[in-house]
Amino acid sequence: MKKIKSIKIKLFALLGLIALFTACTNDMNVFPKDDDDFTSEDFYSDPNSYKEFLAKIYAGLAVTGQQGPAGNPDIQNIDEGFGQYLRGYWQLQELPTDEAMVAWGDPTLPELNTQTWTKDNRFVKAFYSRVFYQISLANEFLRESTDAKLTSRGVTPEFKTEIKTFRAEARFLRALSYYHAVDLYGKIPFATEDDKVGVKPVEKSRIYVFDYLIKELKEMDVDLKDARTNEYGRVDKIGAKMVLAKLYLNSLVFTNVNRDVEALATINEIIASSYSIANVPYSNLFMADNNRLAVQSEIIFPILFDGLKTQSWGGTTYLVHAPCGDWNAELGITGGWFGLVGRKEFANIFPDLTGAADKRALFNAVQGPLSIPTASDFFKTGGLKIRKYTNKTSTGASASSTEHPDTDFPLFRLADAYLMYAELAANGVAGATTTTAAGYVNVLRARASAAHVTAVDITSQFVLNERAKELYWEGYRRQDLIRFGKYAGNSYNWEWKGNVQSGTSIDDKYKLFPIPQSEINTNPNLTQNSGY
Repeated sequence: MKKIKSIKIKLFALLGLIALFTACTNDMNVFPKDDDDFTSEDFYSDPNSYKEFLAKIYAGLAVTGQQGPAGNPDIQNIDEGFGQYLRGYWQLQELPTDEAMVAWGDPTLPELNTQTWTKDNRFVKAFYSRVFYQISLANEFLRESTDAKLTSRGVTPEFKTEIKTFRAEARFLRALSYYHAVDLYGKIPFATEDDKVGVKPVEKSRIYVFDYLIKELKEMDVDLKDARTNEYGRVDKIGAKMVLAKLYLNSLVFTNVNRDVEALATINEIIASSYSIANVPYSNLFMADNNRLAVQSEIIFPILFDGLKTQSWGGTTYLVHAPCGDWNAELGITGGWFGLVGRKEFANIFPDLTGAADKRALFNAVQGPLSIPTASDFFKTGGLKIRKYTNKTSTGASASSTEHPDTDFPLFRLADAYLMYAELAANGVAGATTTTAAGYVNVLRARASAAHVTAVDITSQFVLNERAKELYWEGYRRQDLIRFGKYAGNSYNWEWKGNVQSGTSIDDKYKLFPIPQSEINTNPNLTQNSGY
């Protein structure tokens, strides 16, 4: 049993938390709803309510509404599965790259494959709404858990101490969503628990939010639990340091200031922590029992899924079903959706597609043509068939449901920190050596039964390829390609980049997604990103 999911989550009936798809960020605050005669103070009279509310924020990364997998959604006016947090984030980070392509022709979805999206793209808008909904939940939790309010409600001193950890976790979850927002959208509407309810949020620059997050992540450290001492699925100090390391590593992109020295220091803290590379086959990291202790050692922060308790058409339900064709029984699911594939350029990074030379090549045994003939409706005629995520356990047993997987999504794992170190070493950052980097890389390659490398192999292009082999379909590729200078322009083209089958240059504006036009229409404080 995955502990965070065993917490009872009281939802709209108690909290009245609602976000409309067409205007979810106009307030970025949460209002009580007069359902079932509950009021805010009634809810908080029970100390357990704070944990229930915190569980709701965590669950917002996995579920889509109040009953799931469909019905009473948090985000309206779009298919509920499309509005799920992880699915939205994954699509924006993976579909515009060489790692993934979706075969479905839902309106505006193929635009993500070809970098042709506009300010009215439904999927860009859906994630924008979801990310700020999450932020609104965290803000409300922080408003309702101040020392003054706890004192007025007669909370015991012992519970106040526990609430400090809860508040730090809520701050982390808010920081996580703000990090996703500045990465994908750049300048964004910004509000915290200190902002007045009912006032449209002001726009803040990418640099402003970056600086805020650095300060926030450092401050929360004192109240977060030490590495691997929190319940599985809840964040600890190292989870926050992973976001901090990501910000420093991408600082040149986000702020035009190099912060690699600080990135290295943070990465070294992560590597020196009690997390360790899991001594299991690589494939076990993405199976239905990847919450077992042997795998927990590597997964720094997961998004938890349970086939019976966190049902949605996003998350790992999407990542198991969508890439699957008629081999669904082997993955422990009811049926494949014939949707997601890898592109031929990604396939060519591997020495072979069978896994003989690198067991990270988790691909279907039968492959058709790797070239993709059209930008949609092509699943049976092209593309690399990937089966990284499965609903089977490491022993081959079936999971709790054949519709919705038990497989957790490893949002952050230690292998990424190893490869971030290697990237800094390849870039010549003082204190990061290619010898140490080769040692870290070889730990990962040994698990995959891939050939060992030496210090001379640690180049920028090698690290980029190694990140693809180790971390593909984990939501990193767009950010990696931008940071390595391989995304916009002509430095690296892949099939259907720029809506040309052979691939072509794309404008720098596509390094950011547009602010949804509907949000600009309803909040005069917002302005559009350049080029849209």
